[in-house]
Amino acid sequence: MSPFPSSFDEFILTSSPDGPIVAYEASTGATYTRFSDSRSPRRGLTMVNQGLIAVSHVFSETGAGSVQIYNWHISNVFNNFPLPEPVAPLVATSDGAFLFVGGLSGTIHSLSIPSGNLINSLSLHSKPISTLHLNDDGSLVISGSNDGVIVMIPSFKLVEEGSYSLAEDDSRDFILHQWKAHSDSITALKSGVGVCRSTLISCSLDCTCKIWDMSNGVLIQTVAFPYAIFGVAVDSRESRFYAAGEDGLVYMGSMNRKMIDKGYELFTSSKCHNGSIVSLVLVNEGKDLVSASEDGSVWKWDVMNGEVTMVLGNNNDKRSMISDMIVAKRDRNYGVIMENDVVGGSEINGFNSSYSSCFSSSRLYDEKVVTNLMQITDFGQVLDVIVEDKKKAINMLESAIEMYERLLKLILKEAMRGIGGSNDDEDAEKQGDKEQEEEEKENDK
Repeated sequence: MSPFPSSFDEFILTSSPDGPIVAYEASTGATYTRFSDSRSPRRGLTMVNQGLIAVSHVFSETGAGSVQIYNWHISNVFNNFPLPEPVAPLVATSDGAFLFVGGLSGTIHSLSIPSGNLINSLSLHSKPISTLHLNDDGSLVISGSNDGVIVMIPSFKLVEEGSYSLAEDDSRDFILHQWKAHSDSITALKSGVGVCRSTLISCSLDCTCKIWDMSNGVLIQTVAFPYAIFGVAVDSRESRFYAAGEDGLVYMGSMNRKMIDKGYELFTSSKCHNGSIVSLVLVNEGKDLVSASEDGSVWKWDVMNGEVTMVLGNNNDKRSMISDMIVAKRDRNYGVIMENDVVGGSEINGFNSSYSSCFSSSRLYDEKVVTNLMQITDFGQVLDVIVEDKKKAINMLESAIEMYERLLKLILKEAMRGIGGSNDDEDAEKQGDKEQEEEEKENDK
């Protein structure tokens, strides 16, 4: 048991291209509530601030795109934000103020919440955007497209007014990194803590997961699988990842650079979904993994032994095809619902919290020795936590410094453009005055 009991209730939300949004209680697996049909495509589900659910929607009659907003306490659509094209993946900022949506044209649209006003539309890809991701501090929007290209852009560029509806050539000035990552469509992206020393995992229909250095887009390792991978989850220590297979199996790979060459292994071979797994999430402080399949099944796995411990949903539930799954948490004290994209592991900062079980049943130690050992263990854990937190703080500081340097260069570049434009106007004005003086002299003659 963790020494810091959780004050949150966790819920699993699934969307469907032909059925309702369903919310399950993560602890019991029971169906908590249902929301009206959303016709939502892949990666088209996210939580917004204060218990709002945002879902990409395609109208069957016209094919037009929009974002539908649901209130956690109301089953029907709460609001609808029309968009200039069909959209699929979407992601919200942590404060719920902005929503980023990827379109079929390769454009990222940014919306203001709760008004739904369209702030910006930046054309960043030549093919449809297949997935969107925000890094841990929300400073970067990372997008992947059907042609295997990854683009990183500062999130503030998407929410500042004045660059509305920029074409692809004009949008390139805002791009921090862009590279060809896969030979086929990118299905999922997941980043670690920080920017400078952080890693990025990308999954693709080309049957690979690739691990990248986020600071420069350099490839660290490629892990090849027998089937396409549709989703990925990463543990809190960023030591291993879980991959959602097209074959209905869960795979596990190492992110440790010393172990990374070993590739992947089957997370379990005893249980297999009847359809492709579309999404994976970690719950219960990383002790459990939840998988959602196209066949409508949602399973909870024990991370330690790789066994299915629970099938979510009630026996009489009608199963619909699943297009996406997320985990949300509710604060028991304040009732606020938020998306829980980064979930802590079963250990506190990587250290097992159930240390006392190592000694409690042993008669080789008296109570005093056991107490001393526990105190030493506690002290060692505290020191390790401090060291780990210090490393993370340094990484985040370095990330912020580098980001500010890049943003300063962008601002200076735009400022120089503005100065150049004003100088051209002054030269044109002087030339006009000179021509007018010459004309007056001619008239006097």
